[in-house]
Amino acid sequence: DVLVVNDTRVFPARLAGRKDSGGRVELLLHHLPEAEDHGGAARVRATHRGRLKVGQTLDFGADLTAEVLALPEPGLAEVRFTAPGGDAVAAVLGAGEVPLPPYIRRAADDTDRQTYQTVFADRAGAVACPTAGLHFTEAVRQDLAGRGVDIVPITLHVGPGTFMPVRQDDYTRHRMLPEYFELSSAAAARLNHAKGAGKRLVAVGTTSVRVLESCAAPDGFQARQGWCDLFIYPGYCFQAVDRLLTNFHLPKSTLLLLVSALAGRDLIMQAYAAAVQERYRFYSYGDCMLIL
Repeated sequence: DVLVVNDTRVFPARLAGRKDSGGRVELLLHHLPEAEDHGGAARVRATHRGRLKVGQTLDFGADLTAEVLALPEPGLAEVRFTAPGGDAVAAVLGAGEVPLPPYIRRAADDTDRQTYQTVFADRAGAVACPTAGLHFTEAVRQDLAGRGVDIVPITLHVGPGTFMPVRQDDYTRHRMLPEYFELSSAAAARLNHAKGAGKRLVAVGTTSVRVLESCAAPDGFQARQGWCDLFIYPGYCFQAVDRLLTNFHLPKSTLLLLVSALAGRDLIMQAYAAAVQERYRFYSYGDCMLIL
Protein backbone atom coordinates (compact mmCIF):
# COMPACT_ATOMS: atom_id res chain seq x y z
CA ASP A 1 0.00 0.00 0.00
CA VAL A 2 0.93 3.65 -0.45
CA LEU A 3 -0.11 6.25 2.11
CA VAL A 4 -1.05 9.63 0.67
CA VAL A 5 -0.76 12.35 3.30
CA ASN A 6 -1.50 16.07 3.38
CA ASP A 7 1.65 18.02 4.23
CA THR A 8 -0.11 21.33 4.88
CA ARG A 9 0.87 23.24 8.00
CA VAL A 10 -1.51 25.32 10.12
CA PHE A 11 -0.54 28.97 10.23
CA PRO A 12 -1.56 31.52 12.92
CA ALA A 13 -4.71 32.60 11.11
CA ARG A 14 -6.62 34.25 13.98
CA LEU A 15 -5.89 37.94 14.58
CA ALA A 16 -7.27 40.13 17.38
CA GLY A 17 -7.05 43.89 17.07
CA ARG A 18 -8.79 47.25 17.25
CA LYS A 19 -10.78 49.28 14.74
CA ASP A 20 -9.90 52.92 14.14
CA SER A 21 -13.08 53.68 16.12
CA GLY A 22 -11.60 51.90 19.14
CA GLY A 23 -13.79 48.79 19.11
CA ARG A 24 -12.45 45.27 19.11
CA VAL A 25 -12.22 43.17 15.97
CA GLU A 26 -11.21 39.58 15.31
CA LEU A 27 -10.32 38.10 11.93
CA LEU A 28 -10.07 34.44 10.95
CA LEU A 29 -8.12 34.40 7.70
CA HIS A 30 -9.32 31.93 5.07
CA HIS A 31 -5.85 31.42 3.59
CA LEU A 32 -2.36 32.84 3.71
CA PRO A 33 -2.36 36.48 2.62
CA GLU A 34 -1.40 36.87 -1.03
CA ALA A 35 1.46 39.31 -1.47
CA GLU A 36 0.84 42.14 -3.91
CA ASP A 37 3.36 42.91 -6.62
CA HIS A 38 4.74 46.00 -4.95
CA GLY A 39 5.10 47.61 -1.55
CA GLY A 40 5.00 44.47 0.58
CA ALA A 41 1.24 44.60 1.15
CA ALA A 42 -0.89 41.44 1.09
CA ARG A 43 -4.58 40.72 0.56
CA VAL A 44 -6.79 38.05 2.08
CA ARG A 45 -10.42 37.10 2.68
CA ALA A 46 -11.43 36.63 6.30
CA THR A 47 -14.36 35.90 8.55
CA HIS A 48 -14.77 38.79 10.99
CA ARG A 49 -16.24 39.45 14.40
CA GLY A 50 -17.18 43.05 14.95
CA ARG A 51 -19.00 45.50 12.71
CA LEU A 52 -16.83 46.76 9.86
CA LYS A 53 -17.05 49.42 7.16
CA VAL A 54 -15.32 49.59 3.79
CA GLY A 55 -12.25 51.82 4.03
CA GLN A 56 -11.87 51.26 7.77
CA THR A 57 -8.40 50.78 9.26
CA LEU A 58 -7.73 47.87 11.61
CA ASP A 59 -4.79 47.88 14.02
CA PHE A 60 -3.11 44.63 15.07
CA GLY A 61 -0.19 46.11 16.97
CA ALA A 62 2.82 48.21 16.10
CA ASP A 63 3.88 45.96 13.23
CA LEU A 64 0.64 45.31 11.37
CA THR A 65 -2.40 47.22 10.09
CA ALA A 66 -5.15 46.37 7.63
CA GLU A 67 -7.61 48.24 5.42
CA VAL A 68 -11.09 46.87 4.77
CA LEU A 69 -11.40 46.67 0.99
CA ALA A 70 -14.80 45.02 0.62
CA LEU A 71 -17.58 43.30 2.56
CA PRO A 72 -18.86 40.79 -0.01
CA GLU A 73 -21.40 39.18 2.33
CA PRO A 74 -22.33 39.21 6.01
CA GLY A 75 -19.47 38.07 8.19
CA LEU A 76 -16.88 38.20 5.41
CA ALA A 77 -14.31 40.86 4.63
CA GLU A 78 -11.55 41.38 2.12
CA VAL A 79 -8.62 43.22 3.68
CA ARG A 80 -5.18 44.49 2.70
CA PHE A 81 -2.43 44.13 5.29
CA THR A 82 0.56 46.46 5.46
CA ALA A 83 3.57 46.43 7.77
CA PRO A 84 6.24 49.04 8.54
CA GLY A 85 8.92 46.46 7.82
CA GLY A 86 7.53 45.94 4.34
CA ASP A 87 6.66 42.23 4.63
CA ALA A 88 3.00 42.01 5.55
CA VAL A 89 2.84 38.22 5.26
CA ALA A 90 5.64 37.79 7.79
CA ALA A 91 3.95 40.31 10.09
CA VAL A 92 0.69 38.35 9.96
CA LEU A 93 2.52 35.13 10.85
CA GLY A 94 4.11 36.90 13.79
CA ALA A 95 0.97 38.57 15.11
CA GLY A 96 -1.59 35.80 14.69
CA GLU A 97 -2.71 32.94 16.91
CA VAL A 98 -3.25 29.33 15.90
CA PRO A 99 -7.00 28.94 15.30
CA LEU A 100 -7.72 26.07 17.66
CA PRO A 101 -11.09 24.31 17.22
CA PRO A 102 -13.87 26.10 19.12
CA TYR A 103 -14.51 23.18 21.48
CA ILE A 104 -11.02 23.61 22.97
CA ARG A 105 -11.95 26.09 25.65
CA ARG A 106 -8.69 27.88 26.25
CA ALA A 107 -6.68 30.52 24.51
CA ALA A 108 -4.06 29.40 22.02
CA ASP A 109 -0.43 29.71 23.11
CA ASP A 110 2.92 29.40 21.37
CA THR A 111 3.12 25.63 21.94
CA ASP A 112 0.05 25.16 19.72
CA ARG A 113 2.10 26.31 16.74
CA GLN A 114 3.85 22.93 17.03
CA THR A 115 1.32 20.62 18.67
CA TYR A 116 -1.67 21.46 16.44
CA GLN A 117 0.23 19.98 13.49
CA THR A 118 0.71 16.55 11.97
CA VAL A 119 4.12 14.91 11.74
CA PHE A 120 3.83 15.47 7.98
CA ALA A 121 3.27 19.25 8.30
CA ASP A 122 5.65 21.14 6.05
CA ARG A 123 3.94 23.84 3.95
CA ALA A 124 2.16 26.64 5.81
CA GLY A 125 -1.30 27.60 4.60
CA ALA A 126 -4.05 25.77 6.53
CA VAL A 127 -6.46 27.31 9.01
CA ALA A 128 -7.22 23.88 10.50
CA CYS A 129 -5.20 20.72 10.89
CA PRO A 130 -5.88 17.82 8.48
CA THR A 131 -6.84 15.75 11.49
CA ALA A 132 -6.51 12.21 10.14
CA GLY A 133 -2.77 12.85 10.12
CA LEU A 134 -2.76 13.45 13.89
CA HIS A 135 -2.94 9.68 14.43
CA PHE A 136 0.65 9.29 13.21
CA THR A 137 3.77 9.79 15.29
CA GLU A 138 7.34 9.83 14.09
CA ALA A 139 7.76 6.29 15.46
CA VAL A 140 4.74 5.10 13.48
CA ARG A 141 6.06 6.76 10.35
CA GLN A 142 9.41 5.01 10.76
CA ASP A 143 7.71 1.68 11.41
CA LEU A 144 5.65 2.03 8.23
CA ALA A 145 8.77 2.84 6.23
CA GLY A 146 10.46 -0.24 7.68
CA ARG A 147 7.55 -2.34 6.44
CA GLY A 148 7.98 -0.99 2.92
CA VAL A 149 4.98 1.34 2.97
CA ASP A 150 5.65 4.35 0.77
CA ILE A 151 4.38 7.73 1.98
CA VAL A 152 3.57 10.32 -0.70
CA PRO A 153 2.86 13.94 0.33
CA ILE A 154 0.33 16.13 -1.40
CA THR A 155 -0.92 19.56 -0.29
CA LEU A 156 -4.36 20.97 0.38
CA HIS A 157 -4.49 24.04 2.59
CA VAL A 158 -7.56 23.38 4.72
CA GLY A 159 -9.91 26.35 4.81
CA PRO A 160 -13.31 27.09 6.31
CA GLY A 161 -15.04 25.41 3.37
CA THR A 162 -14.10 21.94 4.63
CA PHE A 163 -16.16 22.51 7.78
CA MET A 164 -19.03 24.57 6.43
CA PRO A 165 -22.25 22.65 7.23
CA VAL A 166 -24.66 21.58 4.51
CA ARG A 167 -27.75 23.75 5.00
CA GLN A 168 -29.82 22.77 1.96
CA ASP A 169 -32.27 19.88 2.14
CA ASP A 170 -30.94 18.89 -1.29
CA TYR A 171 -27.26 18.49 -0.41
CA THR A 172 -26.26 18.36 -4.07
CA ARG A 173 -26.88 22.11 -4.18
CA HIS A 174 -24.17 22.78 -1.59
CA ARG A 175 -21.06 24.52 -2.92
CA MET A 176 -17.61 24.03 -1.46
CA LEU A 177 -15.43 27.08 -0.86
CA PRO A 178 -12.23 26.67 -2.91
CA GLU A 179 -9.05 25.59 -1.12
CA TYR A 180 -5.56 25.80 -2.59
CA PHE A 181 -3.91 22.49 -3.49
CA GLU A 182 -0.81 21.12 -5.20
CA LEU A 183 0.16 17.73 -6.58
CA SER A 184 3.81 17.92 -7.61
CA SER A 185 5.30 16.20 -10.63
CA ALA A 186 7.36 13.99 -8.32
CA ALA A 187 4.28 12.94 -6.33
CA ALA A 188 2.30 12.26 -9.52
CA ALA A 189 5.11 10.06 -10.84
CA ARG A 190 5.28 8.09 -7.59
CA LEU A 191 1.51 7.59 -7.55
CA ASN A 192 1.46 6.46 -11.17
CA HIS A 193 4.29 4.01 -10.51
CA ALA A 194 2.42 2.62 -7.50
CA LYS A 195 -0.80 2.22 -9.44
CA GLY A 196 1.09 0.55 -12.27
CA ALA A 197 2.56 -1.93 -9.78
CA GLY A 198 -0.91 -2.80 -8.52
CA LYS A 199 -0.53 -1.08 -5.17
CA ARG A 200 -3.51 0.42 -3.32
CA LEU A 201 -3.67 4.10 -2.45
CA VAL A 202 -4.65 4.77 1.16
CA ALA A 203 -5.72 8.38 1.58
CA VAL A 204 -5.01 9.86 5.00
CA GLY A 205 -7.96 12.19 5.44
CA THR A 206 -10.69 13.59 3.24
CA THR A 207 -8.44 16.42 2.04
CA SER A 208 -6.06 13.88 0.49
CA VAL A 209 -9.06 12.22 -1.19
CA ARG A 210 -10.15 15.44 -2.82
CA VAL A 211 -6.69 16.20 -4.22
CA LEU A 212 -6.26 12.67 -5.58
CA GLU A 213 -9.67 12.67 -7.21
CA SER A 214 -9.11 16.14 -8.65
CA CYS A 215 -5.84 15.07 -10.29
CA ALA A 216 -6.79 11.58 -11.50
CA ALA A 217 -7.18 11.02 -15.24
CA PRO A 218 -7.65 7.96 -17.45
CA ASP A 219 -3.94 8.01 -18.31
CA GLY A 220 -2.77 8.55 -14.73
CA PHE A 221 -2.28 11.33 -12.21
CA GLN A 222 -1.48 14.75 -13.57
CA ALA A 223 0.63 17.27 -11.66
CA ARG A 224 -1.64 20.20 -10.88
CA GLN A 225 -2.00 23.21 -8.62
CA GLY A 226 -4.83 25.63 -8.08
CA TRP A 227 -8.08 25.86 -6.17
CA CYS A 228 -10.08 22.76 -5.32
CA ASP A 229 -13.85 22.93 -4.83
CA LEU A 230 -14.59 19.25 -5.52
CA PHE A 231 -17.66 18.13 -3.54
CA ILE A 232 -17.93 14.35 -3.19
CA TYR A 233 -21.25 12.83 -2.14
CA PRO A 234 -23.05 9.48 -2.63
CA GLY A 235 -23.17 8.50 -6.27
CA TYR A 236 -19.66 9.80 -6.97
CA CYS A 237 -17.48 7.38 -8.97
CA PHE A 238 -14.02 7.20 -7.38
CA GLN A 239 -11.09 7.09 -9.80
CA ALA A 240 -8.08 7.08 -7.48
CA VAL A 241 -8.68 6.24 -3.82
CA ASP A 242 -8.78 2.62 -2.67
CA ARG A 243 -8.83 3.05 1.10
CA LEU A 244 -9.33 5.88 3.56
CA LEU A 245 -8.23 6.64 7.10
CA THR A 246 -10.53 9.32 8.53
CA ASN A 247 -11.90 10.71 11.77
CA PHE A 248 -15.54 10.56 12.85
CA HIS A 249 -17.34 13.56 11.40
CA LEU A 250 -20.33 15.63 12.41
CA PRO A 251 -23.86 15.32 11.00
CA LYS A 252 -24.75 17.56 8.05
CA SER A 253 -21.12 17.83 7.00
CA THR A 254 -19.55 17.42 3.59
CA LEU A 255 -17.04 15.10 5.27
CA LEU A 256 -19.76 12.64 6.29
CA LEU A 257 -21.13 12.71 2.75
CA LEU A 258 -17.68 11.94 1.35
CA VAL A 259 -17.12 8.86 3.51
CA SER A 260 -20.65 7.70 2.73
CA ALA A 261 -19.85 7.98 -0.96
CA LEU A 262 -16.80 5.75 -0.51
CA ALA A 263 -18.15 3.10 1.86
CA GLY A 264 -21.92 3.32 1.35
CA ARG A 265 -24.34 5.10 3.64
CA ASP A 266 -25.61 1.98 5.42
CA LEU A 267 -22.13 0.77 6.39
CA ILE A 268 -21.15 4.25 7.59
CA MET A 269 -24.30 4.54 9.71
CA GLN A 270 -23.49 1.16 11.28
CA ALA A 271 -19.95 2.33 12.01
CA TYR A 272 -21.21 5.54 13.58
CA ALA A 273 -23.74 3.67 15.71
CA ALA A 274 -20.90 1.51 17.01
CA ALA A 275 -18.77 4.59 17.64
CA VAL A 276 -21.52 6.21 19.70
CA GLN A 277 -22.16 3.02 21.65
CA GLU A 278 -18.46 2.54 22.40
CA ARG A 279 -18.09 6.23 23.28
CA TYR A 280 -15.48 6.93 20.63
CA ARG A 281 -14.39 10.54 20.40
CA PHE A 282 -15.45 12.74 17.52
CA TYR A 283 -13.85 16.06 16.45
CA SER A 284 -10.25 16.83 15.52
CA TYR A 285 -8.52 15.06 18.41
CA GLY A 286 -10.90 12.12 18.31
CA ASP A 287 -10.73 8.51 17.15
CA CYS A 288 -10.57 7.34 13.57
CA MET A 289 -11.65 4.54 11.28
CA LEU A 290 -10.05 2.76 8.34
CA ILE A 291 -12.33 2.14 5.37
CA LEU A 292 -11.05 -0.86 3.42
